[in-house]
Amino acid sequence: MTIPRVEVITSVERRRHWSRAEKERLVAASLEPGVTVSEVARSAGLHVSQLFRWRKQLCTRIDAPPAPESQALVPVQIVPDEGSREPKPRRRRRRSRSSVIEIEVAGGRRVRISGEVDAEALRRVLDVLERR
Repeated sequence: MTIPRVEVITSVERRRHWSRAEKERLVAASLEPGVTVSEVARSAGLHVSQLFRWRKQLCTRIDAPPAPESQALVPVQIVPDEGSREPKPRRRRRRSRSSVIEIEVAGGRRVRISGEVDAEALRRVLDVLERR
């Protein structure tokens, strides 16, 4: 049977001050392959978030582009290429509903129209049928 490790704190601890060299040593140890940050933090008596904060402060990426001096907005104007036509604005298409129009005319005849219906064409057909 294994007895868990117990730590007894007998007095109130004050904040510890870590020198830059100690911080660099711990950060370097946390960056070693196969080592987890929590292991290094636990061995030094640190909270994991503190070690991550030191890593962020001390590690600068070599391949990162330099930060710009100021981040001001720059005006932009979009100009069409010479020789190319300006694209026409896209018209929104109505959703076609699948429906059937059935018209019964004299003599028992029926006219069925399904799918999209051109209103003007339908009006002409109805005008012709009314004249008969």
